[in-house]
Amino acid sequence: MMSAAQSQTTLESKLEALQCHFTWDLDPSKAMLLRRKEKFEDIGTEEGNSWLGHIYNLRGFVQYKLGFTEDAQSFFNKAAEAFSKIRNADEGPWLVVNYGNLAWLHHHLGDQAGSQAYLSKVNTLMNKYPSPSQDELHPEIYAEKAWTLMKFSGEQKKRAADYFQRAIRMQPDMVEWNTSYVLGLVGSLRKNKKVKADLLEKMRIAKEQDPENLYLAVHYLHQCAQKGERIEEEAHELARKVLKNPVSSYSGIKPLLKVYKYYLSIDEAIDLAEEALETHPDERYLKRCAALCYNDSKIINVRDSHPKPSMIDRAISLHEEVIALYPHSFLMKKIDLATIYAKSNYSQVEAEQIYQELLEMDLEPADKQMLYHNYAKHLYLHCRDYQRSIQYHMKAAAIPQQSFYRLTSINTLKKIRDRGRSHMCREIEEFLANLQEPL
Repeated sequence: MMSAAQSQTTLESKLEALQCHFTWDLDPSKAMLLRRKEKFEDIGTEEGNSWLGHIYNLRGFVQYKLGFTEDAQSFFNKAAEAFSKIRNADEGPWLVVNYGNLAWLHHHLGDQAGSQAYLSKVNTLMNKYPSPSQDELHPEIYAEKAWTLMKFSGEQKKRAADYFQRAIRMQPDMVEWNTSYVLGLVGSLRKNKKVKADLLEKMRIAKEQDPENLYLAVHYLHQCAQKGERIEEEAHELARKVLKNPVSSYSGIKPLLKVYKYYLSIDEAIDLAEEALETHPDERYLKRCAALCYNDSKIINVRDSHPKPSMIDRAISLHEEVIALYPHSFLMKKIDLATIYAKSNYSQVEAEQIYQELLEMDLEPADKQMLYHNYAKHLYLHCRDYQRSIQYHMKAAAIPQQSFYRLTSINTLKKIRDRGRSHMCREIEEFLANLQEPL
């Protein structure tokens, strides 16, 4: 007869073999989890969202990692209900990940009988709905794994694309998988980079197959605008549709405001953001989008402009509201607020005070790197303190984590060295020569 210890070991080995959020190496720091929690809360949970079950599964896992087991169980149960409604069936292979999550949750709660019950449910589903390809996971599992990795980590987007491709190859009729696959490819590009012709064609086909997806439509419009096409009329039409949609980070409003700013006008972008807020005055996501508009507006980006004090006040109040509404995603917004103070000549003292408060905080390496890089730019542009600017670019570059901020700081240091005008050129040369490569 198997001992209790052997039984426990067998159960744990079975749990480790499951395909679910608990086995997908989703193990970021607590600070990152809290930021992800805020981000996932902004994804809409309206009826008809084809990813609703996956959203609840992901949010349940995040709640578990943060120690909120009751909330986790509630979200996992909501996921099962959502799948049942969306797929119009009480069971199917789409529940394998959900049952795996519940098996792990019950195990961690000490309910081994409950854990074993969900393990049995997983086995029943996998026997009843085998993968079309003997050597691969079921396409439903690949799709959920791909979607989860894409939402959870920017570094995982290549793996996510591979999993989506496998899922689509086995089950090509799932329109939402193809849409997310294409959006993932676009999202993995460097900021504002034009897509290649083959990806643009994939976007066009996905848009035809998924005509109600305004988020995809806006991204496709952005690429058309980058090619030099006239998009004003279509942008206005999309705006009318987006404003009628429930508020969500996938409603299309954020990328549409970007299209307005770059290809119509900043004033029109601000008007659209304010119109959306007027309709939904309590939606924090819309306040975040509006703050971005003001952050990129003529308040801080056009030299020698003289914005109205009322516009500066609106920009500051929006940023302060957003900082309060997203208490764990405050860093970039505080940097943006400091930039508004500095560039509008409203208060250099206030800008410096914000930076000093941030510099004294105990931040994770990636956040420190971003802060040092932005402070270096602030010192150069607004304080004309070139020596300290160089020092903070060095601090950013010295953190061995690959990122846009590190690369930009390194390139800035190289330009200063190559110009040869700074008395710190030799110090920069030595620093760059000894620079530790990122992991």
